Amino acid sequence: MIQANDQVVGFVENSSDPNDLQAWCDACERMFLSEGDKTPSFREFNQMALVCDICYATFKVRHSGPADGA
Repeated sequence: MIQANDQVVGFVENSSDPNDLQAWCDACERMFLSEGDKTPSFREFNQMALVCDICYATFKVRHSGPADGA
């Protein structure tokens, strides 16, 4: 879920391969766990997007740690 505000949304890396940069927010992680897989409902909720490695690193720093309201 892409957030347009300054809220920290969490940063969950979902690949154990350090060269396979994949992550999503805490809300997406909760949805993934409740669905048990990347189901159509999860994919609709997640709205996956590609970002470059520089943006990935920026998002990781900005959104790591507990999300607001978690």
